[in-house]
Amino acid sequence: MAHAYTPGLKVTTNYKLRKERRLPLKGEVLVDVSDRVKGEDIVARTELPGDVETVNLAGKLGVIPEELKHFMIKEEGEPVEEGEVIAKSTGLFGLFKTEIKSPIKGSIETVSDITGQLILRGTPTPVEVDAYMDGSIVDIIENEGVVVESTVTFVQGIFGIGGENRGIIQPIVDNRKEVVEPNLIDESHNGKVLIGGSYVTKEALEKAVKVGAVGLVVGGIGDEVLKEFLGYEIGVAITGNENRGITIIITEGFGKMDMSSHAYRLLTQHEGELASINGATQIRAGVLRPEVVIPLEKTTTTQKPKDYSRGVEIGEMVRIIREPYFGTIGKVAELPSDLELIETESKVRILKVETEEGKILTVPRANVEIIEE
Repeated sequence: MAHAYTPGLKVTTNYKLRKERRLPLKGEVLVDVSDRVKGEDIVARTELPGDVETVNLAGKLGVIPEELKHFMIKEEGEPVEEGEVIAKSTGLFGLFKTEIKSPIKGSIETVSDITGQLILRGTPTPVEVDAYMDGSIVDIIENEGVVVESTVTFVQGIFGIGGENRGIIQPIVDNRKEVVEPNLIDESHNGKVLIGGSYVTKEALEKAVKVGAVGLVVGGIGDEVLKEFLGYEIGVAITGNENRGITIIITEGFGKMDMSSHAYRLLTQHEGELASINGATQIRAGVLRPEVVIPLEKTTTTQKPKDYSRGVEIGEMVRIIREPYFGTIGKVAELPSDLELIETESKVRILKVETEEGKILTVPRANVEIIEE
């Protein structure tokens, strides 16, 4: 029987996760295979070259390029401070001296005796890459980075904003249906990853930023709330670089949507534990999902990843990703083999989903995604 692969959304525990941590250009790797690392540990570092500044040195000194070396105070490769004299001419009979000062802090890269140009290179910018999550180094990418492995509780969301962060898990609602309001957030939530319910208001987001919360995980958010909070309408390419002082992860979708019982249970049972989070999302080619990663210090078994290439099966948890049931979560109850006619007058394979409330919904198989548990 033919089947279609249904993309998976992972909401699971005792999961062996590997993270590649790479520098933007070649540099130095600071750890070895088998080393244990904390999420905040720096595992690789490099330097981004500074900006280039060009000075018409021969023209400013009034000499020919071939003579420049006789007027240089600083040599190629030497560091210079902003305003420091790098070349000077003595002038006629020692009069009318000309001094050339460096316009930037950096170093002298080249002095051309052909063009008469001096090239200065600004101070390099140090770049460091941390481990992101507690774990072990299982591979070294020579001069570029490492692969970190850890057994974790792993919860992926539908959408997020803000980059990588780390903080202590702190539930702030009593159940997964509750709306996150400003009164639920206080100064004690500084440095915490807050776990909410079905929705969050703009005022609550602003309060979370004000008290210094590093993250918020919630079922749904209004698109207008997000727009007002950010100050602009977000694009559809990739998120993660938003600079609003907090990482937000939406587990279900836009609008008021109860967090799935499985995700809520997994997150809240780790109250008081350290989590690594990332709101970066890409919904086009090379799908990137926002995530909550909670390393497990003690595990009895590590689950073997299931092969989802066979398609959806009876009993699996799925999320409906098309209207009119968008965001609904349930268990696959039936997988009829015959094609059925749908409203568009197309014949497609369907499945029947039993919701958490016990309702049976019939939808095309292409309209669901597996929640990998």
